[in-house]
Amino acid sequence: MDTEHSTLRVLMFPWLAHGHISPYLTVAKKLACRGFYVYLCSTPVNLNFIKKKIPQKYSISIQLVEFHLPDLPELPLSYHTTNGIPPHLVSTLKKAVKMSKPNFYKIIENLKPNMLIYDILQPWAKEVANSYNIPAVMLLTFCAAMLSYRLHPVKKPGTEFPFPALYLRKIERQQREEMLEKAAKEKDPDDKDPFAEEETMNKIILMSTSRATEAKYIDYFTELIQWKIIPVGPPVQETTNEYDGDVDDLIDWLGNKYENSTVFVSFGSQYFLSKEDLEEIALGLELSNVNFIWVVRFPKGEEVRVEEALPEGFLERIGDRGRVVDGWAPQLRILSHPSTGGFVSHCGWNSVMESIDFRVPIIALPMHLDQPINARLIVELGVAVEIVRDDEGKVHRGEVAEIVKSIICEKTGENLRNKVREISENLKKEREEEMDAAIGELVQLCKTSKSNNMML
Repeated sequence: MDTEHSTLRVLMFPWLAHGHISPYLTVAKKLACRGFYVYLCSTPVNLNFIKKKIPQKYSISIQLVEFHLPDLPELPLSYHTTNGIPPHLVSTLKKAVKMSKPNFYKIIENLKPNMLIYDILQPWAKEVANSYNIPAVMLLTFCAAMLSYRLHPVKKPGTEFPFPALYLRKIERQQREEMLEKAAKEKDPDDKDPFAEEETMNKIILMSTSRATEAKYIDYFTELIQWKIIPVGPPVQETTNEYDGDVDDLIDWLGNKYENSTVFVSFGSQYFLSKEDLEEIALGLELSNVNFIWVVRFPKGEEVRVEEALPEGFLERIGDRGRVVDGWAPQLRILSHPSTGGFVSHCGWNSVMESIDFRVPIIALPMHLDQPINARLIVELGVAVEIVRDDEGKVHRGEVAEIVKSIICEKTGENLRNKVREISENLKKEREEEMDAAIGELVQLCKTSKSNNMML
């Protein structure tokens, strides 16, 4: 371990979603390995999830800090996370986090970190840190392609986006307009545009990506916002074998399948399939005749038995060819298994990067938010094929079956596997170098801040 930075204490404050926490934890481990002391701050329910992902070797260098939300009747403790929360309560959760700003002041005052690394969804955290003369840096958990696409019309109105591979389909544009209208109504007037601030001391942004996958988009995003973008590598955790018997049984089942013969199907922890989509995907998997592991999730508070949600007789008809898992499966162990030949994914950024890291081609079925642009990016990279919804946003079993089969049984899959192997190797070459460059920037920022504080 590098002891040069052992006196530097970093407080990390991700948004309360597993998809945001995971990249922060990846960076926390990289910082800890380079001699930093890291505090990772989240709600108790999220910390219970995080604890399982921190190996013993980090027990001293990464400390978990509880962030308590106000006691609201509609938000019990188990809802102090976006994981499984009913979608209509997400805006209430955001308000509860903002109401806890005084608690964050106390945390900063007690820990006195040298730096805060914060999430774009909690921009007020920066003001709290700056009030104590502590430098604050954003860590963005999205890809540069999506951020470039979103910011282009704001920064260069009336001009065409220069990368035609990235686009939204009609139904996706409609969904985005609805989402932006909703966000505008819920927007806190105190929240500033995180990219619009005129700063001289600190115009750097960390980003969970790599130049190996999106160099041109990192450059264009830099041009749009005039900040220095520092990639810290893909948000991929270490695999670990500490799981229960049910999981071991699943991995044993996978081990009995031929190499690259099985698809993993999972749509993340925040999105829940409609009854129609669930049925079409089930029947598509059945028609494909391909082996599969499918993780099916329902929101907290909804008592639904998986068997009842699936088409009648589905489990009997697929027999030993497929496994349907309720709620959770060890994604990294499945993706890293030689029998896994494809990943039917919603294209959340973490899942995309994990799949590429483990050399697994992606069958893209994006749902909302950043996922459609993520899907177009990986199709452009040559590591994915997309299942295209119809003009009403519906999925069709025939297309699911055809694409799944093409990835597992045909030349298409072989071509994608060759490409994903090449990109994975490039990522592995870049990751340490990129993180070392990021460390240099953070150390310099702490030194500059310390010098400025001494002059005050």
